[in-house]
Amino acid sequence: MTNNMTRRSFLVTAAGVTGAAALGLAGCGADSKTGGAGSGSAGASGSEAASTGDLFDQVRDRGELIFATEGTWSPWTFHNEADELTGFDIEVARAIASELGVEATFAEGRWDSLLAGLDAGRFDTMANGVSVTPERAEQYDFTEPYAYNRIVVITTEDSDIARMEDLAGKRTANTLGSSYATLAESYGATNSGVDDFNQTIELLQQGRIDATLNDEVVFYDYMDAHPDAPLKIAAVNDEPTQVAFPLRRGEETESLRAAMNEAIDTLRANGMLAELSNEFFGIDISSEA
Repeated sequence: MTNNMTRRSFLVTAAGVTGAAALGLAGCGADSKTGGAGSGSAGASGSEAASTGDLFDQVRDRGELIFATEGTWSPWTFHNEADELTGFDIEVARAIASELGVEATFAEGRWDSLLAGLDAGRFDTMANGVSVTPERAEQYDFTEPYAYNRIVVITTEDSDIARMEDLAGKRTANTLGSSYATLAESYGATNSGVDDFNQTIELLQQGRIDATLNDEVVFYDYMDAHPDAPLKIAAVNDEPTQVAFPLRRGEETESLRAAMNEAIDTLRANGMLAELSNEFFGIDISSEA
């Protein structure tokens, strides 16, 4: 991938970032903000999602599939200049809901509250570029992957970091519990928790951290919008990560996961996943090859 590759650029306004961050679902009990077409009352429906019985039946009875998302992480999930919630994950979620014959509803919050809200049954799943890690796979049932991603180390242009091993003893910043924070710490970095990618970049440019880890496509999207930013990719993780939708473990989610897998297969076969990936990333990351 090259920096001059044609990509669609997006501007997340400061107001949009601030507004979404303020919606962090403290204790997963705050009101949720919903965005975009097909949004409904996620707070009320989330209570129903926590009830007993088959979750897919509940989704069809409600007529909506509830996705948790940050809404501040372009190009995966963000607000455009018209303050409309969009992004690769958002549009994939809407396409999957359409295949299931329901509408997609989005509840926005900070990353550290999203999985907790899923555990509590306030959401059906998450649309937030969730990487499948061994630790998460023990706790959640994931759909099949709908995207394959590469994690990179982002530094300032004058940094001496050149490989993953150089993170030892360095200061990084990522959202707590993220796959980025876990990977950085596995190489000996000391990670500080942040709310979102924009805050991480501010810390990096202020010299308060040495590096941050994120998706390769997120870095290029940022550089498209900020071409003069003195940043670079210093290292790339060898293994691509699988991105999938997490669901609570249990028999009650099995039929929903099967239906979502069938929808993902359909969207891959008809080219919709590739089309959305090219629209938001400028490349196709919907397949492993």
